[in-house]
Amino acid sequence: MVTIHQPCYIPYMGVFHKIWKADAFVYLDDAQYSNGYVFDWNRIKTPQGECRLKVPLEKKFGQSLMEVKPKDFLGWQLKHLKTIEMNYKKAPYFDTFFPAFEMAIVPGFTNLAELNISVMSMLMEWFDIKKPIYFSHVWNLESRSEARVIEITHLVSADAYLSGTGGRNYQDETHFTEAGIKLQYQQWEPMPYHQQWGEFRPYMSVIDFAMNEGHDIGSHFRRMEEIINGG
Repeated sequence: MVTIHQPCYIPYMGVFHKIWKADAFVYLDDAQYSNGYVFDWNRIKTPQGECRLKVPLEKKFGQSLMEVKPKDFLGWQLKHLKTIEMNYKKAPYFDTFFPAFEMAIVPGFTNLAELNISVMSMLMEWFDIKKPIYFSHVWNLESRSEARVIEITHLVSADAYLSGTGGRNYQDETHFTEAGIKLQYQQWEPMPYHQQWGEFRPYMSVIDFAMNEGHDIGSHFRRMEEIINGG
């Protein structure tokens, strides 16, 4: 079973649940950049509530994630690191997580896809999520939307595709069945874990979990699935 996702900046836990659940993962690194998606920003928790960390970009309409470039000359990495340190320095895993994250965002990436893949790779290593990884740009695909998903699934020799729930808006299960692919939708709901600063806030960047709970995201996902399935 394969899953596919665009490389995003410090994504929320649902993205890593898909990767953890699947047998192989494909970075859709040649996807088109959109202002309306979390390609270049995400949320962390602070005493005042949510705080957005946003990467400033050099971009033009219609560019892909491999063409959009971070504006490193603005020193955004230092600003993000200072904000994270200020809000997580008392978290149980700060001393080990923070240096690894700092190395993942050092200046010098030629495009946003490279930056986000560096961050997501560091997070997968932190959570010990190991499986075959592929990059969509190497195939130079001309297909789009559902057809691209089916084509990628065949290219990695998978017979099942794990989709996020948003895929219901454009995917027809019949088309997957006809292509010899089992279409499965992710079952994920935010489940509380230890956080700082008051009541639990869902949908934070996964670094919030890493700082407060450490490496074992698998146990958290298994408990979540048991609850969803009535266990």
